[in-house]
Amino acid sequence: MPRRLSKFPFGMKAIIYRAPGASDVLSLVDRDIAVPGAGEVRVRIAVSGVNPTDWKSRAGGTQRASYAETVPNQDGAGIVDALGDGVDGLSVGDRVWVHLAQHQRPTGTAQEYTVVPASRAIRLPDGVDFATAASLGVPAVTAHRALTVHEDGPARLAPGALAGRTVLVAGGAGAVGHAAIQLARWAGATVITTVSSDAKADLARAAGAHHIIDYTQGDLVEKVRDVAPDGVDQFVEVSLATNAAVDAEVAAGHAVIAFYADDNGDTFSMPIRPTFAKNIRVQGVLLYTVGEPALDAAIADITLALQDGVLPVGEEHGLPLTWFPLAETAAAHDAVEAAAVGKVLIRVAEL
Repeated sequence: MPRRLSKFPFGMKAIIYRAPGASDVLSLVDRDIAVPGAGEVRVRIAVSGVNPTDWKSRAGGTQRASYAETVPNQDGAGIVDALGDGVDGLSVGDRVWVHLAQHQRPTGTAQEYTVVPASRAIRLPDGVDFATAASLGVPAVTAHRALTVHEDGPARLAPGALAGRTVLVAGGAGAVGHAAIQLARWAGATVITTVSSDAKADLARAAGAHHIIDYTQGDLVEKVRDVAPDGVDQFVEVSLATNAAVDAEVAAGHAVIAFYADDNGDTFSMPIRPTFAKNIRVQGVLLYTVGEPALDAAIADITLALQDGVLPVGEEHGLPLTWFPLAETAAAHDAVEAAAVGKVLIRVAEL
């Protein structure tokens, strides 16, 4: 039997869907609370984070699986409520952030209690709030991976790890872009980011970008070369279909273009000569298939960054928060699908 809090809960509220579709397939229901099995923990969720992958999965576009019903959302934060057999390193009452909760499982974080493998619940350093914790997961781990795939390393991030490197983050006002700016700056890189408005420029500046370029105004290649005359060493790319040719032109020798999404198109083309002459690497990054060693490295480094005060959220830190109650999870999914600026969070409980 699992170890648990003395007051054992018997029922909870959960958001489910039984078939893929638009957000109206989501409904609020009462469910029994699952008991964690061996190697699992149960987490009482305070905040559930919503990412593009969540609405795309619900709509049937990614991570399809045949379950009788599914609770959406990969990311969240809360308090460990019960431990299954064989779990070490976590205790009942620990504050944790949860990632990949719904990966190859039917139960995510859009519910009052969720059961996940113990490796998916990461203890929070003191002082890190649940809003920050629920905003980590997909964005921060993706950003970490994008910053650690250069052929010359580093494979881990820490202060000084990217010293002397120039990093260009496309879409610096998004959740992954925000995390990439903060992690790259923490690791010592010079950070350039591209945005599409003055308001987004203000957010990227608050996140810590050294140079901010409005890609809708003027010659983007010229603007990047003005601030990085020796070229860009690493790219964190959200729209390779749009930016591939520009990235190739402004890249330094042996640069890596790490792309993690297919915004604005599902194919890309690049000029051959600058690409092969510079030995440029184009590297796909998908969280679900990076493997456990990459996930473990990201978790360890993100924990160190949190201890150093990195990765805060909120408009004053460059990532505005939009909140919804659990009953309005469908509206939260719609907001992310409509490209809401910043991070969309669901307040599940006050813990």
